[in-house]
Amino acid sequence: MRVIGHCGRTGYRPQSRHCGADGRSRGCPAKATLLILQATHNKLARHSIPTCDVEFCMPRLIPDTGPQRVLATVNFVYTIGYGLYLTAGVLYFTQAVHLSADKVGLGLGIAGIVALTLGVTVGHLADRYGARGVYTATLAVQALATAGFVLADSFGPFVLAVCAAAGARTAGVAARSPLIRHYGGDRPQEFRAFLRAVTNLGISLGAVLAGWVVQVGTLTAYQLMVIGNAVAFVVAAVILLLLPPVAPVPAVAGPRWTALRDRPYLLLTALDGMMAVQFKVLTVGIPLWLVGATTAPHWLISGTILTSTFIVIAFQVRASRSIDSPAAGGNAYRRAGMAFLLSCALISSAAGIPGWAAAALLLTAAVIHTIGELWYSAAGFEVSFALAPRHATGQYLGVFGLGAGLADALGPALLISLCITWGRPGWYVVGALFALTGLAAPFAVRWAQSRQDAGQTQPEAAENAKA
Repeated sequence: MRVIGHCGRTGYRPQSRHCGADGRSRGCPAKATLLILQATHNKLARHSIPTCDVEFCMPRLIPDTGPQRVLATVNFVYTIGYGLYLTAGVLYFTQAVHLSADKVGLGLGIAGIVALTLGVTVGHLADRYGARGVYTATLAVQALATAGFVLADSFGPFVLAVCAAAGARTAGVAARSPLIRHYGGDRPQEFRAFLRAVTNLGISLGAVLAGWVVQVGTLTAYQLMVIGNAVAFVVAAVILLLLPPVAPVPAVAGPRWTALRDRPYLLLTALDGMMAVQFKVLTVGIPLWLVGATTAPHWLISGTILTSTFIVIAFQVRASRSIDSPAAGGNAYRRAGMAFLLSCALISSAAGIPGWAAAALLLTAAVIHTIGELWYSAAGFEVSFALAPRHATGQYLGVFGLGAGLADALGPALLISLCITWGRPGWYVVGALFALTGLAAPFAVRWAQSRQDAGQTQPEAAENAKA
């Protein structure tokens, strides 16, 4: 991705490319949405240091190629809708549908388990039958399931709706992976990092809209939120149809479910999943710890999340550029683990001290934790793509998503039991868990690389034997 101008001088200059693969036709609908990203960047730029090169403070907001623009626009529109649900979805079911918090938690847990079973299967379908069509279908199912929230007036319909929505979301992540690999250029991992920055921006905008819904608090407002969420998914699916289709990759000889037989890749999936619990530190751990164990001001909960979001938007692409090999990914996991250990120690130390000192420690911990998150995410992008064979990208990335899915389901309970119930020692235990996982990652990467190299040499040996 090229870098243009300086943050405080020229802002961001638009490019005259379009949605097609050749970059010649005009009037791309995707560009209209991406102009929102451009305007956001320019507003940030007016408050930046005049000589700050954009490469060092903000990733490029409009990709070079038409297909990348389409995928970025789909991601942006989708995450605005998802940000609405992520922020106010639980409140909708408890306040508007009047389900108990226990039933909502149980239903979401069931949905998480169901979703785990779909990623690998749908990823395989995307490899064999075309990723664009399969990804579009997952968006359509998610839109229908989300719209069904309006009709969910009891526990049974609620469980069916959230299971369908969660399953389609997990399946969509796996189905999208071959598209990222095909259209991501020489470095699909870097394009995936760019999409993560866009994701944070979209979710932030969705959260702002959800704040209005929560403030109004009426049934009509919550129902409008649900409908808006579903409409965002429909719009994303329609925009995705502008993407040129990707031909299915022919299957190779051997077992169908190769990813489930790849033990080094499964080990990396487990390690990545263990470290993915870190995502719950800012959204579950710090808020509960700040309110229950420190005298820091409560507004700092939003402050830590906003600080983390801005850092990810600004620096995720840059962090990924130097992690350009599986070995570099393994080392990034190790650095991330140490950063998480340090941040957990600082969070623990925020208890029992004056409010201003606790606030300073928690804000510092959030910054250090987010730096670790940048390394962790970049490492995951690199090893998950680089160690997955091209003919089974969807299947392998579906398997890799299992780790994060388990962390999403089990992470909150783990943090609450160790860090909140046990207290300060629990934060050191969690930090040590992150650090040890990071230390193990380089060894797992080397094992996966050696297996990949052995798999590549076997066909060559067979060819030579035939000759």
